[in-house]
Amino acid sequence: MKQQTSPPPQNNERFFLEGPHRRRTEFLSIFRIGWEFLQGFRTFHFLGPCVTVFGSARFTEEHRYYALARDVSAALSQLGFTIMTGGGPGIMEAANRGAKDANGFSVGCNIKLPHEQEPNPYLDTFIEMHYFFVRKVMLLKYSYAFVVLPGGAGTMDELFETITLIQTAKIEQFPLVLMGKDYWQPLIVMLEKMVKEGTISPGDMDLLCITDEVAEAKAHIEKEVIGSYGVRKTTQRPQWWLGERKTR
Repeated sequence: MKQQTSPPPQNNERFFLEGPHRRRTEFLSIFRIGWEFLQGFRTFHFLGPCVTVFGSARFTEEHRYYALARDVSAALSQLGFTIMTGGGPGIMEAANRGAKDANGFSVGCNIKLPHEQEPNPYLDTFIEMHYFFVRKVMLLKYSYAFVVLPGGAGTMDELFETITLIQTAKIEQFPLVLMGKDYWQPLIVMLEKMVKEGTISPGDMDLLCITDEVAEAKAHIEKEVIGSYGVRKTTQRPQWWLGERKTR
């Protein structure tokens, strides 16, 4: 029988996903999850349009993909987008750093892990979360485009959740750019096999722009977001009684 104990703070999600607990514990979990959503909504509500950059936490600044993430984020900042990432090291740090290179705005949704992922130093503002699923909602909710650089299981999870949401019309068909063509080539072969087997539609391949060129990624996002959709900026003002404040 499972022992009913209070979870350590860094293990909230693991504890939550271990199956049924006492009703009171489950009820409190709803409030913890809701509080994380509320923090995200209050922090990011006034950001303006974002581009989310996904990628591995493991690349150092000497790596070519780090440099690519930094360059493309600087270019997108010049279009007026806020650069949003998971807030950690590697590609996330590079993207936030690129935003600062271009005097742009840079935000992060950092995840609290047992081995302590610290927020990178290039963030204008950030929130820290215990729950991966809350974090993914924040990374998708405020963005008009998504740039995916090489990464591991977490990056694949983010990529395919984004594709699924676009494919099923849960979010607009916002541009999804894959950068690092040689890295993604085996995945493209797999997707082409899915088309051949009929498990995805041929049109689903059109959801992806695959390039290593910063100028091409920038032009694609500018055309699809600013040209096709327009960039909607909030006209709402912070409400002091809700504890809101202007982010930028």
